[in-house]
Parts: sequence; C-alpha cells; structure tokens
Amino acid sequence: MLRFASLASGSGGNCLAAQSADTVVLVDCGLNLKDAERRLARAGLAPADVDAILVTHEHGDHAGCVFDFAAAHGVTVYLSFGTLRALKAEGKFHDGLKTQLVRGQEPFALGALEITPFTVPHDAAEPVQYVMSDGAARLGVLTDIGISTRHVERTLSGLDALVLECNYDRDMLWGGAYPKWLKERIGGPFGHLDNRESARLLGALDCSRLKHVIAAHLSQHNNKPELAAAALAGALNCENGWIGLANQDDGFGWRQI
Repeated sequence: MLRFASLASGSGGNCLAAQSADTVVLVDCGLNLKDAERRLARAGLAPADVDAILVTHEHGDHAGCVFDFAAAHGVTVYLSFGTLRALKAEGKFHDGLKTQLVRGQEPFALGALEITPFTVPHDAAEPVQYVMSDGAARLGVLTDIGISTRHVERTLSGLDALVLECNYDRDMLWGGAYPKWLKERIGGPFGHLDNRESARLLGALDCSRLKHVIAAHLSQHNNKPELAAAALAGALNCENGWIGLANQDDGFGWRQI
C-alpha cells in the first residue's frame, strides 16, 4: 500500500510525505524546522519515522529546511549534484550530513519504495522531480516546471496518482501587480505552469489508472483553487470536485492508492 499527503504546498514552503510499509520519505522541505515537525505530527508522523528527504531543487520554498531537518534527525538527503553544489554555495550545507546523489531517469531502491528522478526545465541548477512506486502503484510529483516535454509526459503516463503544479492563471498573472520581469520569469519556459498548460499536460498522459489528481503549488496572488480544479477536470472530463487541492496552510490529507 502506498499513501501520500502534503504538509504544505505553495511559495511559502513545500513538503510532501509518501509512505509504503515502514518506509517514509519527504519530497522537499521548505518549511522552518519547528513548522515541519509540527505538520508531521499533524499527519501522524514523527521525525524519527522519516527515512529520507528527496530534494527537487535548491529554491528556498523547497529546500530551505532540508539540511536543518536532516541534521536534527539524522535523515539522509537525496539530491542532484547541481542542487547540492548550489546549496553549498549558499552556505546551507551542514558538515557530517548523509547525502546521496541522484541522476535523472536512474531509479533506485529506498526501503519499500522505488524512486525514479526525472529532469525538468526550471530555473535551477539541476532540477528533478520524482516518481515513486511500491511495486503495485505509482505516484508522480511535478511541482516546478516551465514547460512540459515528451520526456516528462512519458515518465508520468500510466500513474495511479499525480500531484501536479497549477501555479497561476495567466490572466491573473499578467493583469496583476507583479513587476514585468517577475511575470516573464514565472510565465517563461523555465518558470512555472499555468492552469491551461497543466491541463494540456494532463490531457497528454495515459490517465487510465489515475485514482488521484492533486492541483498543487497554487500561487496565492495569481490563481484561485476553483480555476485550477476546473482546468484539470476539463482535461479528464470529470467533476471539478474530484480534483484534489493542495494549499499552503494545510497541504492535503492522506490519500491511499
């Protein structure tokens, strides 16, 4: 059995938990240490339960607390060479931490889980996202990507569950108060996906096994949950309410595959 939950999702910090049998992994940890511990407890987990943190990239809302949490609780950190180098350059690395380097499209075993990192276009040093499997079900996480690619779509086809970025509504972004350079970064090929592009990506996948789709990483300034849900529902020809929503304050509760 594979289950997953979000502790938080958004520009204020991201952290997702996945569990199979007694193996628990976090995908990113962009919260402060006390908040991460508090939210783990809310999900019924203790820091001692966590076996590893899978890091997608070095941006603070994803990696800001990774090394603090790992140092405090003896957790191994899995990340790409580029991400590790970037975090070291920022002075965030703690001596004595246990790290394992990952490479895109090279799966590895981690307890009861098989983890497959895959590369994505995003404005970071060597960003990856992850697919996790317990041998029976597959969960994909895609939260920071500027444009979809055939490689990404092949990797995410045939999943049982998908956590998918719906960062912004294009009209809200371009009509909003952000400076022009920031709008161009967010909307560019190494930025984030808007609702329509997320729906287009979803529609390009083999969705025949999908039991859960969660809209994630929604901008609090440039999106609305109902817009993201409607876009993804349109791609799947399902009711809007079937689409799950992750938010900054509560993430989302446990989903079981």
